[in-house]
Amino acid sequence: THHTNGVAIQPAAAESSLQWSAEDKTAWVEICSGQKTFTEFEPLAMVYAGHQFGQWAGQLGDGRGLLIAQILDKKGQTIDLHLKGAGSTPYSRMGDGRAVLRSVIREYLAGHALNALGVPSSNAAGFTTSEQGVQREKLELGAMMLRTSDCHIRLGHFEWINQYQSDLLPEFTQKCIEWHYPECLDAEQPVLAFATKVIQRTAVMIAKWQLVGFAHGVMNTDNLNITGSTLDFGPYGFMERFRPNWINNHSDYQGRYTYQQQPSIGHWNLWQWLNNLIPLCPAGYDKEQWKEDLAKCLEHFEPTFLEHYQLGLSQKMGLPSFHKDSFDCAMAFLRILQSEQLDYTQSFIRLQNKEYEAIKDDCLDRHQFELFLAQYEQIRDHQDTDGLAAEMAKANPHYILRNHMAQKAIELAERNDFSEVERLFTLLSQPYSRQPDLEKPEDLAPLPSDVPEVMVSCSS
Repeated sequence: THHTNGVAIQPAAAESSLQWSAEDKTAWVEICSGQKTFTEFEPLAMVYAGHQFGQWAGQLGDGRGLLIAQILDKKGQTIDLHLKGAGSTPYSRMGDGRAVLRSVIREYLAGHALNALGVPSSNAAGFTTSEQGVQREKLELGAMMLRTSDCHIRLGHFEWINQYQSDLLPEFTQKCIEWHYPECLDAEQPVLAFATKVIQRTAVMIAKWQLVGFAHGVMNTDNLNITGSTLDFGPYGFMERFRPNWINNHSDYQGRYTYQQQPSIGHWNLWQWLNNLIPLCPAGYDKEQWKEDLAKCLEHFEPTFLEHYQLGLSQKMGLPSFHKDSFDCAMAFLRILQSEQLDYTQSFIRLQNKEYEAIKDDCLDRHQFELFLAQYEQIRDHQDTDGLAAEMAKANPHYILRNHMAQKAIELAERNDFSEVERLFTLLSQPYSRQPDLEKPEDLAPLPSDVPEVMVSCSS
């Protein structure tokens, strides 16, 4: 951790595609703390709109974030550099535009964890802390984070343009296609091809969330982007006990954004988004037919989601995906995890390690587990179990960012000790490999049965 005028930076090995040299470090510290900008770019705050908790919320926008540059990574892909906590913007509404250290560390670690798990996500190139306090429910330490993402264009951008400046919609959509989906330019109807791609990518992202037990917590239309990569880590959580209806967002009174609702909410958000493409009906195209054709794009969501979820679940279970009973068997296992309130991540590791007796000992209904195990072993009989075991090892992480892990790192960081943030960053870089020299027993420990899950507030 490097200190410069009360500023600390974690300069991330974070974004492997953004490696910088030691001599670059000072410049990156200055960029990360908002003291320096790129001369070729004018920082900009983006305006967008959105549906929040199912209700139209009107104009929103970057209340404390600035897009400060777009650069090419080592693979030639465009990466947005976005400074979070940079101060008030025209879209801050009543907020101060600042970010607190607590929420910055949570986002820094979660984006990194998801990327390492193989889930498309924004990441963070580093963060800086400030001595200046930020007033929330109490006075907290401030911080700024340099976020990286392949795209900051949200579904809500289309909602804002269609609602408030609809004359820009054709050009804006064309640019989105050129920048992010150039393969759609040659399609007979580029807008329909583009819509289908966005829908499919979003479905894949949500399938991957479900497989690693990630609950986003605030899936408003302004928090999903058009490339299907995870954006905006507020009151998220990695599920510990398998409770699909767990509410991890303190403000989600009705459970709209629980883990089990994520696929249907993704579908609903995309339906809202498609309504904003209706005005792009090509000349000579029947308007009603255009609406129907847009609606047909949404029919790609469910099969895409199910294909990736079922394939991924079979891999986690060590079952052949082509076997007709594999998915039913996997669902039986999930029902046991739910009824017995077992740890999602560790239960798959135990299954992978063939610790069947240990799982059974944790079950009140041992007979239910015995029935599952009989079916499980019957399906695996005469299969290439070595090959299936190798696939399991690639799909079942040993480490997720459990809430208590993040909390401990935050508490130490607030006392100016970033060692736990750095340890977790390294540990979560390789979640599919055991790291005995780095791990602590509590990294693997299921939540004790008498400890409730934590609800996280949106305040950040």
